[in-house]
Amino acid sequence: MITVHHLAQSRSLRILWLLEELGLPYDVIRYERDPKTRLAPSELRAIHPLGKSPVIETDGIRLAESGAIVDYLCTRHAPQMMPPQDSPAWAEHLELMHFAEGSVMTPILLNLYVGLLGEAGAPLHPRIQAELTSHFRFMEDSLRPSGHFVLDGLSAADILLSFPAGVVARLGRAAEFPRLAEFAATMAARPAFQRALAAGGGD
Repeated sequence: MITVHHLAQSRSLRILWLLEELGLPYDVIRYERDPKTRLAPSELRAIHPLGKSPVIETDGIRLAESGAIVDYLCTRHAPQMMPPQDSPAWAEHLELMHFAEGSVMTPILLNLYVGLLGEAGAPLHPRIQAELTSHFRFMEDSLRPSGHFVLDGLSAADILLSFPAGVVARLGRAAEFPRLAEFAATMAARPAFQRALAAGGGD
């Protein structure tokens, strides 16, 4: 049994989705955000020193970081969701796995937090928007004709990139990056994603 420490309205939904796709049994412990700060509750610090989600407990270990969790679960239970390490696609897989939680999340989070500053953050907006455009364009161009990343079926990279891809529509830029918006909508419509959404509390 796998236990997932899941924060409401967060990227940890992707871990529940992956587990549903793999048909692995799991339990969910849900944590609510602070209604004023929108941050994770202090209870998560008892699970991991950073007080963040997702965290899984399985096989006698406790593991944080979305990319590490997806890598761990796919390596053990779904190697077909990653290209062989002796193939040219492996390098692209590795790059996109790190890109999903590294490069692209920086302008996304900056856009969110600087937006809370109102006029004080105005000087930063052009640079942030330029970075968002650059990163979204890279993702749009990285999609295969099949509508997936790296492989022509659901891959570990698809799982991780689903979140930043979904931000495109939330920022009102779906027309600018139509293939990326379609990818996000297609992933969200998968039955396993919908089961994960229900298991996580609906958000």
